[in-house]
Parts: sequence; structure tokens; C-alpha cells
Amino acid sequence: MSRRGYPKRLLPLALSALLSACATTPPPRSGPAPPTIPPASAPVESTPPVTMAEPAPETGNVWDRLRGSFAMADCDADPAVLSWARRYTRNPQRFEQEARAALPKLTYVQQVAAAHDVAGEFVLLPWIESGFRPIPGRRGRPAGMWQIMPATAAAMGLHVDRRYDGRLDVQATADAVMKLLNGYHAQFHDWRIVDYAYNAGEYKARAMVQKHGLPPETPVIPRWPVHDITREHLTKLLAMACVVREPDRFHVSLPVLAPSQHLVKVQLPHSMPLARAADRAGMPLDTLKDLNAAFRNDIADTSVASYLMMPAGRAQQFRDAPLAQADSDRLPDASFAAGIGATGDDPAPLSATTKSSPGAAGHAQTHRVKSGESLWQLARHYSVSVDDLQHWNHLQGKPIKPGQVLKVSAPH
Repeated sequence: MSRRGYPKRLLPLALSALLSACATTPPPRSGPAPPTIPPASAPVESTPPVTMAEPAPETGNVWDRLRGSFAMADCDADPAVLSWARRYTRNPQRFEQEARAALPKLTYVQQVAAAHDVAGEFVLLPWIESGFRPIPGRRGRPAGMWQIMPATAAAMGLHVDRRYDGRLDVQATADAVMKLLNGYHAQFHDWRIVDYAYNAGEYKARAMVQKHGLPPETPVIPRWPVHDITREHLTKLLAMACVVREPDRFHVSLPVLAPSQHLVKVQLPHSMPLARAADRAGMPLDTLKDLNAAFRNDIADTSVASYLMMPAGRAQQFRDAPLAQADSDRLPDASFAAGIGATGDDPAPLSATTKSSPGAAGHAQTHRVKSGESLWQLARHYSVSVDDLQHWNHLQGKPIKPGQVLKVSAPH
């Protein structure tokens, strides 16, 4: 994981052997001899795809369920925990806004954690890693709200290519991470060491246990010779749990999620632009994109993922969309294939665009073509099909030219 601000890597068993051992000398400790930890099995070249557990809908307050599933120390166990809790809530209004934005995903992750019998503190891991934001991966960098590296994703069975990045899939990553954490706990039997393994790597955590034995209950932050970032990661996790335990102590209120806002998985009848899926569901496109950021080209492609995540209150509207509308949503095979070429090259980002006023009744949105732009890039950027652009602009196979003004949405 990165040693700047948020930790950045999640290293599973197959990858953590690459981490070097810490050079500092551990402080002396008394107690029983270190336990014998069975050797790890040899890494395998391939890992079966992750089995994604679909959590059953739950009722009640997610914060109460979290508190009931916490398994580590409380606010007063370590001064550093309390200090970080106060830092997180220094601006109560901002904290509450962030909590409100994260709540749909947090609630979903809590259900997955419960299904895998993982301590509730780990539901808050995405807050520590990314603030529950779908951070895109750039040139081999970590991605998603869990900040997973590309090689780690492959070991976890998460599909990643230029069309789809499974590290940004809310369901797939929640299930994969919780499965990993459950396996760590079966090995170490201490949730604090589970967090160390998550942050620093399973092999490093195993080596620490073999050398020093399992840490005592106090101090709550084990006195192991780990990097400061690893120690701080556990401290931050306990601090977030502290705020959830005692929000009044920090003068914050925890938001409540209406049942209609709980996230559910909705099966796609066929591939379609996310813009049309949002229209069918009657929800803002930006919200749907945030929940389904794994689709890199803004097209929900059933060849890589056959579902969308959306609020329960919008899922029924999506399912009930008239058949005629469903037929019109279907992407023409030719234009879809043209946009997903065999080369796999990621098209260059669009240049600045010129758009008509969104309030101009009866007028389509427009875009002035810049040098190097293509119809596929425009279709991807505006979540429409190439055929639509050709139809709206009477192109009939004609090439587009720099300076040309194109309609990029249907007239209202």
C-alpha cells in the first residue's frame, strides 16, 4: 500500500511474499512461546473466479448492526484512537455529508461482511482507503473504494480489462475482500492481525506471528516492528469504529438510509449505455455511474457483467420499463463492436466540448469536434451509440471533421 495518506495496496496470499521484512528490532516481550503457524501453501498460477454472495436485504439501523458486530477495542483503549476519531469529526457537518454519501455502499458492504462472518470494523475499511469513492486506476495504480492493485485483482478473481474494471464493482469487490479477511482470521484468530495482513501482506503478518507470537490484548495497537503506515491503518480503523460507537461524544449525527435507497443487483436484459439505463430507472446518470463505475466506457456490457447496482426504489422501475423501450435500448451490434475493437487500446480523452444550454427547450446537446476525435470517442463520452450519432447528424458513413458541430443527444 502507498505510504502517502491513504494506504494503497491490498495484498492477498499469492502476492504478499514479495514484501521485504522490516529491518527494525522488535522490543522484548514476555509470555508464552510463539505458536507454530502451518506453512502457507504454494502460490498457484491461477485462482478460480470469486463466488459472489448476494446478501439478503436487512431491516433496522445499519449503525446498530455495526455496533453489534464490532470485535475490537473501544474508543478509550488507546489515546491515538481517540485522537484520530476527533480528527475525523473535526468538522461535524462535513463528516455527516461524507457519511450520507457513503451510506448506500456502506450498508451493502455491511450485509456482505455479515454473510462472511467478518468483524464489523472492516465494513469501514473503504472509508480509510478511499472515502467509499470509486477511484479509477491509472497505469497500474490501485483502483476502487478498496484500492486494489491490478495483479491483486487477478489473484482475487476480479476481471479487469479496458472495458471493465472489476475493482470498481461494488458487489464483486465487497465479496472478494470479505472472503479474504475471513480467511486471514481463520489463520490468525486476531482481527488486529487481520488488518495488518490486509495492509502489509499475509506473509509479513505470518512472519511476525512466528517470530513474536500472537500479541496480548493490551496494548490494543500491537508493539510490532511494522511500518508506521501499517500501525496507523489499524488506528484509523478503530477510530472510525469509535465514532460509530459514540457519535454523541464527537457531536455528530449518523444518517439513516431509507429502504428504497438500499442497493440491489438488477439483471440487464442486454448491453446498453448507462445513460439509457439511468433513464429507464428514473435516476440521475451520475449516480448510476458512481454505483457502476466498473464499466469504463459508460456502456453496461453484459459480456463482462450482467447486472447493475442501483437503489431498490429505482430497480423496480427499471424492471418495469415497457418492452418497446427495452428494445430501443439495445445497442446495435455493429456500433458496439466498432467501439470495442480487437486492439484493446484505450482511446484518448476528449478535448474540451461546446454544449448547448441544458435549459433550451427542444434543442439537442451539441459538441464541436476537435482534432483527433472520433465518433466512438463521442459516443463513449456522451453514453450514446455510434448509430445514434450518425442518425442525428445525417452522417451516413461520412467522416467527421474538426470544427464540425454535432448533435450528441436526441432533441427534447
